[in-house]
This record gives sequence, C-alpha cells and structure tokens, in this order.
Amino acid sequence: MDLFAQIVVNGILQGGLYAVMALGLALVWGVLNIVNLAHGAFIMLGGYLSWYLYTDAHIDPFVGLPITAVAMFGLGYLMQRGVLNLVVRAPMFNTLLITFGLEVVLTYLAQLAFSADFRTINPPYAGNSVAWFGIVLPVVRLIAFAIAIVLTVGMWLFLLHTRLGRAIRATAQNLVAARLYGVEPRHLYAVTFGLGIALAGAAGGLYGTVSQVNPYIGASLTAKSFAISIIGGLDNPLGVIVGGLFLGLIEALATLYIGPTFADVASFGVLLLVLIVRPSGLLGKTA
Repeated sequence: MDLFAQIVVNGILQGGLYAVMALGLALVWGVLNIVNLAHGAFIMLGGYLSWYLYTDAHIDPFVGLPITAVAMFGLGYLMQRGVLNLVVRAPMFNTLLITFGLEVVLTYLAQLAFSADFRTINPPYAGNSVAWFGIVLPVVRLIAFAIAIVLTVGMWLFLLHTRLGRAIRATAQNLVAARLYGVEPRHLYAVTFGLGIALAGAAGGLYGTVSQVNPYIGASLTAKSFAISIIGGLDNPLGVIVGGLFLGLIEALATLYIGPTFADVASFGVLLLVLIVRPSGLLGKTA
C-alpha cells in the first residue's frame, strides 16, 4: 500500500507540472487556432534560461521564474508579430509547417549555444524531502507542483475576471463580434502568444528543477502538451489541470504495473480512448 500511495503521489506531482506545460499550448490553440509544434522547444528554452540564471547569475531557480517568464513573453510577442501574424488566418497546414520549422531552428540553435549535454538545475535543497504518512515528498517537486498549480489557476482566473482575459476569450469565441467591441486582433494575438510562451518558459524552469534539459526534449514535451490539451478539453481552462493530473497518474500507474518503458504508450493510449469516447475532452462541452 505504501508503494502504491507513493506512486500515486508522484503521479500527481508530475501531473501538476504537465498541466502548466500544456496550458500555454491550449491557450494559443484555443485563441489563435494555431497548433504550436514549437511549444516544447520554448519549454526547453525556458529550462536553459533558468539554468543560466542559476549557474551564472546565482539566482534561485524558483525566484528566477518571473525573469524567465518575462523574457519568454517578449520573445513570444515579437515572434508572433514578426512571423506568425503573417499566417494566423492561413490554413492550419501552413501554421503547422511554420511552427515545425521554428521547432527545428530553435532546437539546433540551442545545441549550438549549449551543446547536446544534459543540464540539471540543482539548488542546495535539491536532495531534501519531507515524510508524510510514510510517503516521501521531495521538496523541489513539492515547490514545483505548488507553483504549477498557482500558475494554472491564476491563468484561469485571469481569463475569467480581467478585461484583457475577457477580450482574449471573446476573440476566441467570435472574432467579428470582438472587433465590433473595439478589440484590436493583431495586438491581442501577439499578447496571447506571448502569454503562452511565458507559461512555456516558466514550465521549462520548473521542468529543469525536477528533470534534465537538453536541446532535444522539445518534441516529446509538445506531444505530451498536445495530449493533455485534448484529454482535458480546450474550451475549459480547468480541463488542462484535470488533463495534466490524469496523465501524470496514468503514467505513474503504468510504470508501477507494466514498466517504465510503457508510460508513454499508456498516456497516448488514453488519448486515443478519449478521442473515441469523448472527443471534446473530459471537461469540454459536448455538441
């Protein structure tokens, strides 16, 4: 029972990180109708930026997350205005091609800058843990989970209760009506994409504290973020939290009962099942 409880808790902690990883992809997909295949590459860049701030500037990785998020927001805003805005109303195939190209470019630029070596952010308290009813809780994973949930719930509240958040939701639901109410789509699209990349950068900083970062992790993280967005449902921000926690639990249980090599098989098997049984996602609205 202790082993089962430990595995479940580990899955929940990992699922919180998955949720914030997927949130930026879901936001951009839902508002701009762009499936950003470079999303994982931006997570990777956020991990490298947090690693650089820690190793060279000696800034605690969690304290440095706002710096990482702001820097990534600026990169995302400029990239949307300068590149993606040209194809935002083009067929989805065009946006898939251009974001795939961005993913390849960012991956090889990261390799050129940082080499292919694995990097890990190891603050002095990285090995600390607390025990709770026989379950070991690593301090770093607890902090990362707490920050991930705060970011995810905070974005949900931002979209619901702020003027900018309501404008983003209105644009996603009906662009013509949003224009009539004075929304300027080009700026709003750039802000939305910037927010999505800021969340990806923050997720990368959290990921670097609990795992290893190298230039080639982007593709797998994009795939997981895509799966979580579909499982949770794009039209409900809380669905990303549910999808992330659900995927984390599925992977943890698959690792326990089948083997670690089958964790990805189990998670994408669940994705296929959700697409067949409930295409709108677990919390998505049915037609």
